[in-house]
Amino acid sequence: MRGDLVGRAVRRIRDGAVDAAGVAGLARELAVSERHLRRILIEEVGAGPLQLALTRRAHAARALIDETDLPLADIAFAAGFGSLRQFGEVMREQFGVAPSKLARRHGEAASGPSSDERPMLALRMRTRAPYDAAALRASLVAHAIPGRDVIGLDGSTEHALDVGGGTAVARVHWGEVPEAAGEPAEHGATIAIPVALELPSLSDAMRAIEIVRQMLDLDADPLQISEALGADPRLAPLVAARPGLRMPAARSAHETALGTVLGQQVSLAAARTLQGRLAARFARPLTGVAAAAGFHGGIDVAAIARESADELREALGLTRSRAETLRSLAVALAGGLDVSASADREHARRELAALRGVGPWTVEMIAMRALADPDAYPAGDLILRRALGDPAPRAAERIAEPWRPYRSYATQHLWADFLASSARKDLV
Repeated sequence: MRGDLVGRAVRRIRDGAVDAAGVAGLARELAVSERHLRRILIEEVGAGPLQLALTRRAHAARALIDETDLPLADIAFAAGFGSLRQFGEVMREQFGVAPSKLARRHGEAASGPSSDERPMLALRMRTRAPYDAAALRASLVAHAIPGRDVIGLDGSTEHALDVGGGTAVARVHWGEVPEAAGEPAEHGATIAIPVALELPSLSDAMRAIEIVRQMLDLDADPLQISEALGADPRLAPLVAARPGLRMPAARSAHETALGTVLGQQVSLAAARTLQGRLAARFARPLTGVAAAAGFHGGIDVAAIARESADELREALGLTRSRAETLRSLAVALAGGLDVSASADREHARRELAALRGVGPWTVEMIAMRALADPDAYPAGDLILRRALGDPAPRAAERIAEPWRPYRSYATQHLWADFLASSARKDLV
């Protein structure tokens, strides 16, 4: 959750930056020398960037060994190892035994590729208990984008994921999550979230898993968050009522940032419609195994940037000012503005705030969803202010100071409580 250099480096390593560009590439991205990068990581987390990358691969491989019937050679490839020898050495170092000696769990949730063209994996992704699955699913449903998300009749949700090989699809089987998952739990307890992945290639497995974990906020520590927020008299009853509430984050930083602009001053339903139009018109063209049947590819921000504001206004049904803001943001994103979870959060905030038509609410909503900042706080949000008794934005900022560094989670609690209270009043 850290926003400093160490936090950014760890998040980028988790996202596969060392696998893609090496330690030198990660250092260039972070604008530091390789030596400095190694030094601060060893000082702060006890391991250098290469060791962290190998640990990441090892734990990803262990999850695939635990939850699938994939041959070990395929697991090594999917986890990003360069050779079977390296795979064996790292696994022995991490777990004390050869990969072939690790126990494998077989059952209904375990499966290997269904075809050589579009491999499919069924996993049970672990997260610390408690986990409010109903609230997370409700958020995904409320923000579902036509052509990018599908809500199943059986309660499952399907989501397009942008990975290196094209478009992957994640299907979350919410009905298999225990109803008691959101209730208070003992320290160390975990919940399994059943997720089926359809991939362009096995080499996309790690990235798809990481996107799903971010979307569903599976790496949060709910007990730590509850302890911090539960000390506040205003939040204590809310946290007690929903101890497993999570903060859903973006599957695509670009999609979420652009969608936040489209959602300015319109209803959620209208915002979904606009996002669906954007996804359909500006999807990256994909063919063969890179494409997922029934889903659009990721948004091409460069294509949006090439359009004029008038063209965007006509194509998407926007006001001229909204079209200008959308284009300005697309130009910035195409030019390298990083609003992903591994970005420099304060730099991203400054760059966003400098764009015409992007105000504090938009900046903080992008920070919350795309940057995955646990301390983002849209003080001017209408529902948030109503939940707080309708203070002015500056007063809302003062009220929230004790909630740092978890103001995003505090906001989730306030939103959930206000909307639940409003729903109860409507029934009376």
